[in-house]
Amino acid sequence: MSQDRNLATTADAIRCHFKQAALPSQQETLGQLVVEILLEGRLLNRKSLCTKLIFRLEQAQSPQEKLHYQQLVGLLFTCDKES
Repeated sequence: MSQDRNLATTADAIRCHFKQAALPSQQETLGQLVVEILLEGRLLNRKSLCTKLIFRLEQAQSPQEKLHYQQLVGLLFTCDKES
């Protein structure tokens, strides 16, 4: 039972992150990250998304790219405040 609740909570949180992504490019980036995580056989959760985003943020070449990833990292933490 608890595991089902955790899965539902995780799914709700991920759904919230996607709804908060205002620009199509943000949604596209999140989609790419989700595909990468799943293809690696890893669990899809906030930690795995955050890890991928931070790695990409560290590799970013331009200020716009850095801002893009910073905003996406911020989205991971705004959904909890709204719930």
